[in-house]
Amino acid sequence: MDTPVYLGIDIGGTKVALRVLGDSGEAVAEETFRWAADGDPGADLDQLADRVRTLLRRSPGGAAGLRGVGVALPAGCDAAGTVLTWPGRPAWVGHAVVPALRRILPGVPLMHADDGDLAALAEARAARCADVLYLGVGTGVGGGVVHEGRLWPGPGRGSCEIGHLVVDLSGPRCDCGRTGCVQGVASGPATLRRAAELRGGPVGFADLVAGLGAGRAWARAAVGTSATALAHAVVGVAELAHPDLVLVGGGFGTGVPGYVPAVAARVRQLTRPGARPVPVAPAALGGLSSLDGALLLAGETFGRALAAG
Repeated sequence: MDTPVYLGIDIGGTKVALRVLGDSGEAVAEETFRWAADGDPGADLDQLADRVRTLLRRSPGGAAGLRGVGVALPAGCDAAGTVLTWPGRPAWVGHAVVPALRRILPGVPLMHADDGDLAALAEARAARCADVLYLGVGTGVGGGVVHEGRLWPGPGRGSCEIGHLVVDLSGPRCDCGRTGCVQGVASGPATLRRAAELRGGPVGFADLVAGLGAGRAWARAAVGTSATALAHAVVGVAELAHPDLVLVGGGFGTGVPGYVPAVAARVRQLTRPGARPVPVAPAALGGLSSLDGALLLAGETFGRALAAG
């Protein structure tokens, strides 16, 4: 019987993904559910607790053999696990989320980290590369740096907020309140807004893809600006961290035809003379890379190393 040893929890602004790994390293149970729309933290945590306990009851042996829990969080938290900022669910600000998560499974060791950092860890393991910069382009821009096989700067020392690197001093306002962040320029919603302005009418994701396929100037320009902003972020981070590989993921980043090659081309153009352009490739793990990373965090903190994916 494959008994549960690790639980991964990937908390998002609209949904949560759960997975239980058995002692063989294979998933023995998993589930994804959506939050209620109002974002009340007490109700959210009650729902999460119910889903976790139900999932473990469906697993052979239940929670008794759990060695650890890994949690991917999209919120900015202080060292004690209190939410400092979370635009997706602002009612959570000031709420001690990590202690609340520990109360769901008392006595089971728990480790948490930023969801972008954990996606980077999982993608780096899947790519078998020890020095990776990962950028996830979707409703926002997240990501992380893996240096010498470990998260940088590391759990408890803050996350790599790559989406909030400033790449355009006169750029649009980001939801963090500043102007010119790469997220404010290159996220999926930002790109669609720019495409609508250039087209002079509404643009959805399917419209953008169709416009690119038809060679429409408004579509090419909108995506080109996003790719350039992302490339500026890549080149800036590369000057400091010197990754061997850049991986671009996220629903927008991998769903727009030609997006990753466009970022790679701009990185080559922007790299200063004498420096080696860092290779840019599509990420491999898809939408649950943060969940993969949460399980890796649990396994590498509380037991044996796990394979990603």
